[in-house]
Amino acid sequence: MLQDGIQLTPASTSNSTGKTRNKGKELNGSASTEEEEKRQGNGGDAQPPPASTCTTCAKGHTCQAVVSRTREMRSLIDAKKSHQAQALFGHLADEGHRPSLVTYTTLLTAVTNQRAFEAIPSLLAGIDAAGLRPDAIFFNALINSFVEAGRMGEATSTFWKMSRHHPGCRPTISTFNTLIKGFGIAGRPDESQRIFDMMAGGDGAGVASTVRPNLTTYNILVKAWCDHRRLEEAWGVVGRMRARGVEPDVVTYNTVASAYAKNDETWRAEELVVEMVRARLRTSERTWGIIVGGYCREGRLEEALRCVRQMKDAGVLPNVIVFNTLLKGFLDANDTAAADDVLGLMEQFGIEPDIVTYSHQLNAFSSLGHMAKCSKVFDTMVEARIEPDPQVYSILAKGHVRAQQPGKAEELLERMRRLGVRPNVVTFTTVISGWCSVADMDNAARVYKKMRDAGVRPNLRTFETLIWGYSEQKQPWKAEEVLRMMQEAGVRPKQSTYSLVADAWKAVGLVKNANRNLGSPDDRRRPAPNASDHDEPDRRPDDDDDKLQRSGRASEQATSDPSSRASFVQVTSALGTGRAGDFASSAPPSSSSPWRSCQLRLRSSGFCRERRQKQGGLYSHSISSIKMVFLS
Repeated sequence: MLQDGIQLTPASTSNSTGKTRNKGKELNGSASTEEEEKRQGNGGDAQPPPASTCTTCAKGHTCQAVVSRTREMRSLIDAKKSHQAQALFGHLADEGHRPSLVTYTTLLTAVTNQRAFEAIPSLLAGIDAAGLRPDAIFFNALINSFVEAGRMGEATSTFWKMSRHHPGCRPTISTFNTLIKGFGIAGRPDESQRIFDMMAGGDGAGVASTVRPNLTTYNILVKAWCDHRRLEEAWGVVGRMRARGVEPDVVTYNTVASAYAKNDETWRAEELVVEMVRARLRTSERTWGIIVGGYCREGRLEEALRCVRQMKDAGVLPNVIVFNTLLKGFLDANDTAAADDVLGLMEQFGIEPDIVTYSHQLNAFSSLGHMAKCSKVFDTMVEARIEPDPQVYSILAKGHVRAQQPGKAEELLERMRRLGVRPNVVTFTTVISGWCSVADMDNAARVYKKMRDAGVRPNLRTFETLIWGYSEQKQPWKAEEVLRMMQEAGVRPKQSTYSLVADAWKAVGLVKNANRNLGSPDDRRRPAPNASDHDEPDRRPDDDDDKLQRSGRASEQATSDPSSRASFVQVTSALGTGRAGDFASSAPPSSSSPWRSCQLRLRSSGFCRERRQKQGGLYSHSISSIKMVFLS
């Protein structure tokens, strides 16, 4: 049965790339069923498990040490300490014990929670080498792991292996629910529907004859259609569940209501409240939160406020999430008077503000440059014994940057250090942007070094901020040096990054340099080896700062190297300096750039220093222009 690229028959399965694989492959896709049987019966090529020094484990009996450690692993997972649970698993082997299938299943849960999906093949190999036979619980955990990884082909392959090659280990309701959810998350609701039909029809090539959809199954399928904004199909599922004697619950209605709200049809979402009352269902805080949020997004704030007041009549007390949604709506509309009314209403309902409540206020006031009000809100938050997090400090730093107070923004970094709050990349980049906006690149480079010394990894915006700052200082060679630093740091430049560097050269009138040797388009799209935007290079934190310092001394090479003299003279001429020596302290690098040729479409970027200083923000750029915006 071929279903939109995935063949849901035991004859073959498809992976996420659409490539087919023969049935019966090993769970990690490395061996056929025949090979697996050979490996289980005769040892095959699999490495045997390490010899156990525990006599109980060696005899294949239940070992209380293994049972105890497995329970500890579960407790750690429940406490959201999956990495510790995984470490505890390793101690079992070190102590000479053999993990049970339950232990491996628990480990798989820990691996999934950490999204460490690359560990799945070795985990499966361990089960195979230990001669353990997976049960339905393990298969369900494995399918869920593949679903969380977005690898629906492998999830489907595991489903068929479970149903066809392990007699007595048949798919359960959880198995089908997980697959339906996975295809929904993957944006493939049609395949969610086909899995459901196979299950509900009882055919499923003999795998679903005893499994029938329950309320959870129907709700998962409704969500799959709603997430794709296909409301007609979603209502069709609701009709089918009613025909089967399964009544929709509050989750069903909330799912449909959320889809209406996202589709700017919040009035339809509110109409569902009436239908819920008819069905004798009590609306929840979630129901009203969806409606209030929808009206706020549509700008119908009075309707949102009406709904909050109406909740009391419906016997539902608004929670802090509902009030935060309403508060943000009025603050985004710059209606501070109405925002104050919302805070007063919170007090009437006995709802205590949380960190989100204060963050919304801080963000609104900092955006308007009202730092005195920001300070008052911040003090109130501290008095309420709510500890500010890095996001709160980033909002405050943004306000000081917009007020052209980068020094005060940087003072927040020291305040965070004293309080034991670790600044994140957003906080540091905001401060760097502040120094760039007042044309103080020495301090910007210093804060960048401080960021690296603190072990915080720069991201794309950090580097583009520095490039923009050097461009404004009419130092394109330093902007180019930042680009090299960025590439070495494993942060992949985008087209916009190259455009910024090119515009830096154009700003000083050197169109030829703007169009030269920035790398081929293919090179730009190629990611750095074993690196991502968040990877850190294996090098000293002060290497980048050293490069910035070295680029400032490039004049000695420029004046002595004939190959670079032309560019140096061109720069000084474009800047209107009388002599080449007047610009000797910051000459561009040699023209013998290691980058290969690339054609960039460039247009002149109109910079306005006065406007920049008034805004004090970063930039929002495209291929054709650079505009100033605020950090967000």
